[in-house]
Amino acid sequence: MRSSTFRWTLLATGLFAAVIVALLAFVYSKTKHDLTTRTDGMIAAQLDVITALSPEQRLDAINERLKQDPRRVQLAGLFGPGGRRIAGNVESLPPALKIDNAIQSAIVDRIDQAGREKQSARTIGRTLPTGDILVIGRNVDEVTQIAGIVGWALAVGLIAVVSLCLTSGALLSLRADSRIAEIRHRVQRIVAGDLHERLPHRTADDPFSKLAMVVNGMLDEMETLVHSLAGVGHNIAHDLRTPLTRARLTLERGRSNAKTLEQLQTVADKTIDGLDQSLSIITAILRLAEIENSQRMAGFGKVELSDLVREVGDMYEPIAEDKGIALRIQAPHELSAHGDRDLLIEAVANLVDNAVKFTPSGGQVEIGLVCAHGENIVRVRDTGSGISEHERDAVLKRFYRSDRTKHASGLGLGLNLVAAITRLHGFRFTIVPGPGCVVEIACPHAPESDLERPRDRPFKSAHPSASARSDSALGAGVPMRLARATHG
Repeated sequence: MRSSTFRWTLLATGLFAAVIVALLAFVYSKTKHDLTTRTDGMIAAQLDVITALSPEQRLDAINERLKQDPRRVQLAGLFGPGGRRIAGNVESLPPALKIDNAIQSAIVDRIDQAGREKQSARTIGRTLPTGDILVIGRNVDEVTQIAGIVGWALAVGLIAVVSLCLTSGALLSLRADSRIAEIRHRVQRIVAGDLHERLPHRTADDPFSKLAMVVNGMLDEMETLVHSLAGVGHNIAHDLRTPLTRARLTLERGRSNAKTLEQLQTVADKTIDGLDQSLSIITAILRLAEIENSQRMAGFGKVELSDLVREVGDMYEPIAEDKGIALRIQAPHELSAHGDRDLLIEAVANLVDNAVKFTPSGGQVEIGLVCAHGENIVRVRDTGSGISEHERDAVLKRFYRSDRTKHASGLGLGLNLVAAITRLHGFRFTIVPGPGCVVEIACPHAPESDLERPRDRPFKSAHPSASARSDSALGAGVPMRLARATHG
């Protein structure tokens, strides 16, 4: 009774009952009116017919009319000028009857073989040329009975419909309560930690099932995020354990073995390197979380991709030259995209940094900008060992390090950062299989109405040292500010 489903059903039933009552009143009154109108027409016609007859024929017509009335609904009376009954089954002139050819309701004293009784009738009276008064009527109790039968039938139907509505409302309420109780039980299990539990659903057209499928989709995402978070925490703990343990052992050995100030400084330098690596891991994780959770796009604007590619190429040119790698820039077209310039530079720099890092001396790295299939594509190609087919998805995970690249410095977060930035922009990030390594960032053309990007930046540093974009690949070995300084 307290459920909203039953209350709404009760309200709808009340409104429906009110409509049915109004309909009942209309049908009752309409039926009674039509039957009364038909009766009035019949007695008026009979009066005209009898009036037109001669006095002898008139008496015969009245008597014959009454003989052919087994239901005893016909009334007729012929009275003299003083009110004396001459013929018919009406004992006396009704006191309220007006002899003016107007049809009216009256209480008539009926007298015949069955006796005397009072009847409610529709009557009409007329004064004949001979001075006699002719009264014709018809009992309307039959009309009232017919209208009553119609009203009774509608009332019974109303009771049945109201009962059906209330029963349906109660059943729907019980069904909804049962499903809610089941959902509450499942939710309690989920809250208790059973992340594999899902809400029950049946048919796709059921509103509860539609809601359950939406919630189940949300639970799938939450389960994925929780497992991802657990995996990240495990990876962070694993990756921090090594540099922190190394730093502790270095300090412990230095305290025991250092004999001179120079030896103690060497120990301190090694410890600082280990702590810096730990801080880089923490900074990288915070930066990734900042990008993945950010919904702010106020700083998006038109980004000239050709300038961006040249800037990244100028940044890494001295680093590639020191390693004996040919760095080539192919940006013949002035193409643009809509996005955050700093983040896009960070993404492209990560790709170039990986290419330079994993390309052997004497190899080649190419940064290209092309337009194909309605997209502007930034492509980084190198002649290194490449990424195998089965590792294409794995390299996008956090802290993933291939067996072939574990000797190189880095945290294994670079491509994960690139994927996060492209996902934020709605761009497409692809690792193309083939010789060497080919990676692409594909983005649609910037709208013509785009203005130059505003100076304010939507992303703030998650760590004081992050402003320098240290370890530009968030795991690559070359700090970005060092690359700028070297180029300068």
